[in-house]
Amino acid sequence: MSSPGEYYNSLPPISKAFGTLGFFTTVLVQIQILNPALLYLSYSDVFKNFQIWRLFTSFLFLGKFSINFGIRLLMIARYGVQLEKGTFEKRTADFLWMMIFGAISLLVLSAIPFLQTYFLGVPMVSMLLYVWSREYPNSQISMYGLVQLRSFYLPWAMLGLDVIFGSQILPGLLGILVGHLYYFFSVLYPLASGKNYLKTPMWVHKIVARFRIGVQGNAPVRPANTGPSAFRGRGYRLNQ
Repeated sequence: MSSPGEYYNSLPPISKAFGTLGFFTTVLVQIQILNPALLYLSYSDVFKNFQIWRLFTSFLFLGKFSINFGIRLLMIARYGVQLEKGTFEKRTADFLWMMIFGAISLLVLSAIPFLQTYFLGVPMVSMLLYVWSREYPNSQISMYGLVQLRSFYLPWAMLGLDVIFGSQILPGLLGILVGHLYYFFSVLYPLASGKNYLKTPMWVHKIVARFRIGVQGNAPVRPANTGPSAFRGRGYRLNQ
């Protein structure tokens, strides 16, 4: 049985970074070292006071210590990791692009007054869960050992639990909406039309290659100071 350190080191890079930053940010807020007022998304502060960091820090706070906080960390550790190791295996740039697309979409939606959300970490986790549920729709999930359901319905079940545990429903709904947008334009529409409007941009591939983040089997950019390697074409899912 692997130690906690070995397990942590085995995690894929993007999910590990998101979970780690979310955990420590939330801990620092809980012990009152970090003021959450400096983290939340405020477009007036971003544009008038040039507090650009809010566009990033709003994704790192996962809520106060509670059952919901623990559940969100478990979602990242289980479903985010399974996505990155499974569907996105050797496609680190594509997984990073999914996260970037999700972040940009949530920032845009949060600019709409009736959709305004100050902390976007919960919607991001909800987006990951939704994409996972579409990639593994027929897996059987046990809810606390009481209820068995198909993974396709898990995002909606977790949305209901959020309400039961006293959380707002809007963040989870935003995550589901953005997750569906990503899945539609990256999987369903390309399969139907042959056109992919969400193809991972070259600059994302360059970031992954430059900083040697994970593995990208279909990378159009070769990492610096590496020997030659065979080109590997991109595979498309035919069973969706």
